[in-house]
Amino acid sequence: MTQKISVETAGGTKYRITIDEAKTKAVHEVTVTPESLKRYGQGATPERLLEASFRFLLERESKESILARFELSEIETYFPDFAMKIRRLL
Repeated sequence: MTQKISVETAGGTKYRITIDEAKTKAVHEVTVTPESLKRYGQGATPERLLEASFRFLLERESKESILARFELSEIETYFPDFAMKIRRLL
Protein backbone atom coordinates (compact mmCIF):
# COMPACT_ATOMS: atom_id res chain seq x y z
CA MET A 1 0.00 0.00 0.00
CA THR A 2 1.32 3.44 -0.92
CA GLN A 3 1.95 5.82 1.94
CA LYS A 4 2.57 9.53 1.51
CA ILE A 5 4.60 11.18 4.29
CA SER A 6 4.31 14.96 4.65
CA VAL A 7 6.40 16.98 7.09
CA GLU A 8 5.71 20.58 8.07
CA THR A 9 6.98 22.81 10.83
CA ALA A 10 4.70 23.31 13.81
CA GLY A 11 6.86 26.03 15.38
CA GLY A 12 10.27 25.90 17.00
CA THR A 13 11.59 22.36 17.16
CA LYS A 14 8.16 20.75 16.67
CA TYR A 15 7.03 19.21 13.39
CA ARG A 16 3.73 17.81 12.19
CA ILE A 17 3.98 14.60 10.19
CA THR A 18 0.97 13.43 8.21
CA ILE A 19 0.78 9.94 6.77
CA ASP A 20 -1.80 9.47 4.04
CA GLU A 21 -2.56 5.89 3.11
CA ALA A 22 -5.49 4.93 0.87
CA LYS A 23 -8.49 6.55 2.55
CA THR A 24 -6.99 6.96 6.02
CA LYS A 25 -4.66 9.51 7.55
CA ALA A 26 -2.59 9.74 10.74
CA VAL A 27 -1.05 12.92 12.17
CA HIS A 28 1.92 12.95 14.55
CA GLU A 29 3.80 15.73 16.33
CA VAL A 30 7.52 15.16 16.77
CA THR A 31 10.14 17.31 18.46
CA VAL A 32 13.60 17.34 16.91
CA THR A 33 16.14 18.82 19.30
CA PRO A 34 19.46 20.14 17.96
CA GLU A 35 21.13 17.18 19.72
CA SER A 36 18.87 14.67 17.95
CA LEU A 37 19.44 16.35 14.61
CA LYS A 38 23.19 16.14 15.12
CA ARG A 39 23.10 12.52 16.36
CA TYR A 40 20.79 11.08 13.72
CA GLY A 41 20.74 13.61 10.89
CA GLN A 42 24.29 13.68 9.54
CA GLY A 43 23.76 17.17 8.11
CA ALA A 44 20.20 16.52 6.90
CA THR A 45 17.39 18.98 7.46
CA PRO A 46 14.90 18.14 10.22
CA GLU A 47 12.27 17.54 7.52
CA ARG A 48 14.46 15.05 5.66
CA LEU A 49 15.40 13.29 8.91
CA LEU A 50 11.75 13.00 9.92
CA GLU A 51 10.68 11.63 6.54
CA ALA A 52 13.38 8.96 6.76
CA SER A 53 12.52 8.25 10.40
CA PHE A 54 8.88 7.66 9.53
CA ARG A 55 9.86 5.38 6.65
CA PHE A 56 11.91 3.45 9.24
CA LEU A 57 8.94 3.28 11.63
CA LEU A 58 6.42 2.30 8.95
CA GLU A 59 8.59 -0.67 7.98
CA ARG A 60 8.10 -1.93 11.53
CA GLU A 61 4.60 -0.87 12.57
CA SER A 62 1.37 0.63 11.28
CA LYS A 63 0.83 4.37 11.24
CA GLU A 64 -1.82 3.92 13.93
CA SER A 65 0.73 2.26 16.23
CA ILE A 66 3.17 5.18 16.10
CA LEU A 67 2.92 7.51 19.10
CA ALA A 68 0.93 10.69 18.44
CA ARG A 69 3.56 12.91 20.14
CA PHE A 70 7.19 12.17 20.89
CA GLU A 71 10.76 13.43 20.76
CA LEU A 72 12.76 11.88 17.92
CA SER A 73 15.31 10.17 20.19
CA GLU A 74 12.47 8.11 21.74
CA ILE A 75 12.47 5.94 18.63
CA GLU A 76 15.74 4.41 19.81
CA THR A 77 14.05 3.33 23.06
CA TYR A 78 11.72 1.08 21.08
CA PHE A 79 14.09 0.24 18.23
CA PRO A 80 17.73 0.09 19.43
CA ASP A 81 19.00 -0.21 15.85
CA PHE A 82 17.48 3.15 14.85
CA ALA A 83 20.71 5.18 15.08
CA MET A 84 22.55 2.76 12.81
CA LYS A 85 19.75 2.20 10.30
CA ILE A 86 18.61 5.81 9.93
CA ARG A 87 21.99 6.73 8.49
CA ARG A 88 21.38 4.29 5.62
CA LEU A 89 18.00 5.86 4.87
CA LEU A 90 19.33 9.42 4.62
